[in-house]
Amino acid sequence: MQTLVDVLPYLRCPSCGAAFGGTGHAVRCSAGHSFDVARQGYVNLLPGHVRHTGDSAAMVDARAAFLGAGHYRFVLDALVELARAHDNGLLVDVGGGTGYHLAGLLDALPAASGLVLDASKAAARRAARAHPRAAAAVCDAWSRLPLVDGCAALVANVFAPRNGPEFHRLLRPDGVLLSVTPEPAHLAELVSALDLLQVDPAKPDRLAASLSEFTPIEEVPLSRPLSLSHADVATLVTMTPSARHQAPSALANAVNALPAPVTVTAAVRVTAYRPR
Repeated sequence: MQTLVDVLPYLRCPSCGAAFGGTGHAVRCSAGHSFDVARQGYVNLLPGHVRHTGDSAAMVDARAAFLGAGHYRFVLDALVELARAHDNGLLVDVGGGTGYHLAGLLDALPAASGLVLDASKAAARRAARAHPRAAAAVCDAWSRLPLVDGCAALVANVFAPRNGPEFHRLLRPDGVLLSVTPEPAHLAELVSALDLLQVDPAKPDRLAASLSEFTPIEEVPLSRPLSLSHADVATLVTMTPSARHQAPSALANAVNALPAPVTVTAAVRVTAYRPR
């Protein structure tokens, strides 16, 4: 696919770090390592066993439905405002899931191209088709990312694993990192009612430590009340890590016991960083 061809010069072999050539059903480095290109257009750059295979197909479907309904559009709008000065080069969304946020950024930045990196094959299938200027690759976000040094004008990291040293390596000196993290009040009404995973109070300190090579240049705290149906709530929970800890039948019963519609607080912090 043309979008994958466009980002191929930026990609590097996860096994040896060499550049890639070839397209079609596989990409191949000069050392002979070969990686499959799926019929949906994404390339699988997992060299072997990984600790985490990413979101399941059900979680990805739920994420696509919830984001597609516009519930978190205000978060995307904030990302776009912070990104407007970077319409020149490659945008990399690490842990970018379905490509929703990258597609929105590319809509606002017509001179940019984009790449989603995610451990989930189900997410990459959607991300590869999220936008005409977007490509997708499956990789391990906790390892060395399969990209050349200094290739990115912008790195986005939205509710996803943070590999600060790798973000720093990827960014151009004039680039920007955009991070979205949950605030303590995020989904608070559902945390107790549905026994969801809570935001770790130490998360801000861990975030700061993981991004020690960056300087924050702008912070935007955002909070919105969401009016959700029972189906919306079930979809929201299914797209989060809490879904891994609940049986679907138990979740359905708990959701049906809630009043309808359900008022839920969405509270996040969007932060722009410069590499030091």
